[in-house]
This record gives sequence, C-alpha cells and structure tokens, in this order.
Amino acid sequence: MKITDVRVRKVTKQGKMRAVVSVTFDNEFVVHDIKVIEGERGLFIAMPSKKSTDGEYRDIAHPINSDMRKVLQDTILEAYDKAADEAAEGDSAEATIE
Repeated sequence: MKITDVRVRKVTKQGKMRAVVSVTFDNEFVVHDIKVIEGERGLFIAMPSKKSTDGEYRDIAHPINSDMRKVLQDTILEAYDKAADEAAEGDSAEATIE
C-alpha cells in the first residue's frame, strides 16, 4: 500500500494543533482528519478519533505496526513542512504532495 496523496490544511488557531491532513492510499482510499500536533519533543501526528460513551477517545483508523506509523508520520510531516514553506513564500495554506 502506497501513499499517493497528502493534503495539508494549516490551522491558524492558537493551541498545539498545527494542521489537519487527508491521506490517500493507492489512489483508492482516503483517511481524513489526521492532526499535526506540536508536542514537547516536536511535531507528531494524531489519528482521527471519536469520543466513546465512557469519555475516552478512540482512534477510528490507525496503522497496525510501527513501521507503517513511521512511514505515515514522516510523509505527513514532510508535506506539512512543504506547506509551511509555501505559506511563508505567500502561497496557499493548503499543499499537496504526490
């Protein structure tokens, strides 16, 4: 399974969330609402989740193993950096990597 598209929508609000991302796999399957978060040790991704009846948040979709998580996170953060560079140059706040 290959990542064929990453769309980054930068968030201008205050707080730790920096962007919301949609990732397409094999030009056939998309996962929306992956968040780019600024943490104490740098940027990381948070998978889409929903609040359960017991108040806990549970991921709706997520990588099964650490290798896929690393590929996903590295690809998303590369696209985020590209979007940040383009925004600094005055381009759109949305970027796509293919």
